Amino acid sequence: MNTISAQSQLKTITPEALQSQLKAQNILLIDVRETGEFARDRIAEAQNLPLSTLTLAQLPTTAKTIVLHCQSGNRSRQAAEKLFAAGLTEITHLEGGLSQWKSAGLPIVEDKNAPLPIMQQVQIVAGSLVLTGTLLSAFVSPWFLLLTGFVGSGLIFAGVTGFCGMATILAKLPYNQVK
Repeated sequence: MNTISAQSQLKTITPEALQSQLKAQNILLIDVRETGEFARDRIAEAQNLPLSTLTLAQLPTTAKTIVLHCQSGNRSRQAAEKLFAAGLTEITHLEGGLSQWKSAGLPIVEDKNAPLPIMQQVQIVAGSLVLTGTLLSAFVSPWFLLLTGFVGSGLIFAGVTGFCGMATILAKLPYNQVK
């Protein structure tokens, strides 16, 4: 079911066009990635309003063009649909997201001390558990294969439902809390 009304319009903008319009200061750039992702790397002029908590009331009242972006463009489209459903009629999103911005060689602000993205942390932990379970099953007891089966089942569940319990737990750890 499409929540975008006939009057709503999602436009796209290329990274190069966005950069020139940012210089003209007629853009309100909103990064809809989560705060941990935003802390790690971002476009300098962007404000962070994560998709998970985004509401129309959070947007500053301005005559500027609203441009949404995320890592690849998927979440910015979801954010646009959310804002269209709340009554906004015109939104632009960055084509290809931050990935395409970086590919174009445009400047970003980086903090190498910020936590790794949650999904990367999930991959590291899940991979470590599978490797540990496999090695323990080979050298200690075949019962350790239950660990690899448990992790594999969790990954399948996360892929099917879109809910990753491990990501939820990792996000609550102190080093993942952005101040």
